[in-house]
Amino acid sequence: MTSLREANAARTLAVLAALTVTLPIDAAVVGTAWVVGRLHPARTTDPGPSVDRKTVLVTGGKMTKALALARAFHAAGHRVVLVESTKYRWTGHRFSRAVDAFHCTPEPTAPGYAQALRDIVVDEGVDVVVPVSSPASSIHEAAAHTLLDEHCEVVHGDEKTVHMLDDKDEFSAHAASLGLAVPHFARITDPVQIDDFDFRPGREYILKRIAYNPVGRMDLTRLRRETPEENTAFARSLGISPDDPWILQEFIEGTEYCTHGTVRDGRLQVYACCESSAFQINYEMVDKPDIRRWVETFLAPLDLTGQASFDFIEASDGTVYAIECNPRTHSAITMFYDHPGVAAAYLTDDHPTVVPTASSRPTHWIYHELWRLLTERGRRARLASIRRSTDAIFDRDDPLPFLMVHHVQIPSLLVKNLRARRGWSRIDFNIGKLVENGGD
Repeated sequence: MTSLREANAARTLAVLAALTVTLPIDAAVVGTAWVVGRLHPARTTDPGPSVDRKTVLVTGGKMTKALALARAFHAAGHRVVLVESTKYRWTGHRFSRAVDAFHCTPEPTAPGYAQALRDIVVDEGVDVVVPVSSPASSIHEAAAHTLLDEHCEVVHGDEKTVHMLDDKDEFSAHAASLGLAVPHFARITDPVQIDDFDFRPGREYILKRIAYNPVGRMDLTRLRRETPEENTAFARSLGISPDDPWILQEFIEGTEYCTHGTVRDGRLQVYACCESSAFQINYEMVDKPDIRRWVETFLAPLDLTGQASFDFIEASDGTVYAIECNPRTHSAITMFYDHPGVAAAYLTDDHPTVVPTASSRPTHWIYHELWRLLTERGRRARLASIRRSTDAIFDRDDPLPFLMVHHVQIPSLLVKNLRARRGWSRIDFNIGKLVENGGD
């Protein structure tokens, strides 16, 4: 244990040293952009005389997708209030020119979270709350509806809907009831169910925890009819219980896709689709009509006003299978960085569906790209990818968040982790956090 802690500490210190080395470069780039921006300030998009300027509260302030929405609302002339839990009070996004006010709240899982949101809504005169939920907060932000509804609109599903969408088993059952394709699945609440499960011949299955599993979600150990002893041993190693259920889901070979959807009264108003992977840090719009039809068919009967993101597999025969739904903003929203219609599509009914503009470039996070450039093969292809895409955080008209995320937000989390001797498995600049066991 001591050697593991020492290894974690050494790795953390190495990262802090690397960020110190890059600080002067980032400071020079951001300083130049800031001066240019002062000399040639960007214009906001006037929402027009028929559209009321609103105060919009955006939660999840540590995440790039919250910054993307804050910028979209600000560009359309709205006032933006950004909130985040105290743990992430040094989020670099609070320094964005798109943010008019920033507040800290308790953790979303804390009893006082909903009341804290309500107090901010009242104090700031908020008209609309747009939760940018983490996996741990989506159900709690749904529960906050009760307190917030009398004061403002909330672009988020109710508790029942969010729970159904977030529960991989219930979601799959609901989709199947609509005649939509999902992989063969079963809810597992006891490892003994694996012994009794009728595995389809020639098929492989994986076990996925229904609750959020930030580290274990990468484990795609295959289970099959021909390996009963290995199946049982693996299932018993996971801690499956009625209080911690898992889903046994058929593993389908194919191309992975993910989508973002913003819905008002069941109508899809913001939509994006891109190729996906287990650790998604590159986004480029692709046109997959079958996936869009699946999404619209699923969402229309829900009468949802909120956000729903889906993960899909397209099998070799062209069949599209939805493997899970996340009832929250997807980082694919970063692809809308140059779209003037995002705010209106979020805030007004019957708005035409907006998709990323034809001129928008794919998005990336440059520190992830540099790490892969140094550690992975295919450097020429990686360099070409960097040149044809754009950083999701950096904006010439709003450069300060880039500096603060990489040299305040992430370092502060690393120092806190080092002091706690907790360890971490990965830095996620997109989500603005360290991926830790039992983390958010």
